Amino acid sequence: MGFEEMDVDTIWMDGEFVDWDDAQTHVLTHSLHYGTAVFEGARCYDTVQGPALFRWAEHLDRLYDSAKVLDHDIAHDREEITEATLELIRRQGLESCYVRPLVYYGYDSLGVSPRDCPTRTTIACWPWGAYLGEEAIEEGVDVMVSSWRKYASSQIPTNVKATGPYINSMLAGEEARGNGYVEAIVLNKEGNVAEGPGENIFMVNDGEIYTTGLSESILDGITRETVIELARDLGYTVYDQASIARGQLYTADELFFTGTAAEVTPIRSVDDTDIGDGSRGPVTEEIQQQFFDLVEGRLDGYDEWFLEV
Repeated sequence: MGFEEMDVDTIWMDGEFVDWDDAQTHVLTHSLHYGTAVFEGARCYDTVQGPALFRWAEHLDRLYDSAKVLDHDIAHDREEITEATLELIRRQGLESCYVRPLVYYGYDSLGVSPRDCPTRTTIACWPWGAYLGEEAIEEGVDVMVSSWRKYASSQIPTNVKATGPYINSMLAGEEARGNGYVEAIVLNKEGNVAEGPGENIFMVNDGEIYTTGLSESILDGITRETVIELARDLGYTVYDQASIARGQLYTADELFFTGTAAEVTPIRSVDDTDIGDGSRGPVTEEIQQQFFDLVEGRLDGYDEWFLEV
């Protein structure tokens, strides 16, 4: 679905609300040429208490941390960004949506150094359903291990959510889709499991849960942290700094992806090998149900994770 069909017409740019079609930048914008932007993806959910941003504070923390590493000087503080986001959602009458803040180096000079380029900030939001397809939530997805490896933190900081490195994700995902799969799994330079192109990965074995650790070249996902906490609150043992060998994928009882866009999505096969019985497993289903109850505002004890619109 194109944006013109989504009934959204406003974007926030550098302190101003502008018409969607007027939200433009110069063709010689530094970040267009060198991938020097940082961004976030957050969700607003239509909870039983009304629309609310989920874990917004954590997304903002990561945005400002990413900007710091790339030497962006964001001219707007957290309060201004937050109020702009809330007002943007209100103006467009959205009850649930995906939110995309972007911080980038604008137009000035075109050397590799961005020193003279201004840091610009934009926020957009639009309706967005299940990232990997509605049926994927129940039935799971077929994935392949990509031939592309995840870059190491000695090459590009893996705790920074920057635009340039996402060519790694695009290549892995497109390779998978070109071969008839829904998504990819990428290994790190050591050949161990890292994550999906836009998701973290969890493995279930003998009722215990494993997810790859930060030293495995992963992005420290906010949905990953959420699921770790939910699973522990449900009584599961969670190993959150695990190292998972490729071969362990095929013999896992269950596998699932997590991410702001993907939410909690079961993996039913890897490289045409069924995971478990080739359908969503019971642990995945329980965690999934708990997650959706959470984001719909039906669980007590997690109010601090929501910011009402």
